[in-house]
Amino acid sequence: MYYVYILQSRKDRSYYTGSTQDIKSRITKHNNKEVKYSATKAPFDLVWYCAFKDKEKALSFEKYLKIGSGFAFARKRLV
Repeated sequence: MYYVYILQSRKDRSYYTGSTQDIKSRITKHNNKEVKYSATKAPFDLVWYCAFKDKEKALSFEKYLKIGSGFAFARKRLV
């Protein structure tokens, strides 16, 4: 399975959207500051995730959530 997830920073309440095959491990990496982009905003809480069987669909949905109407959709409906 492939997961698309949204984390919320406990530090500044901002959101981080990503994708992975191992969601537990990935959240641990974010919280241990092992992910360069999000290191300054750790720790995080998982606020939403969705599982996909197809990697391409997961990556496509992650991209959608990061731009334009998908970004607005995520903030209005998912978190």
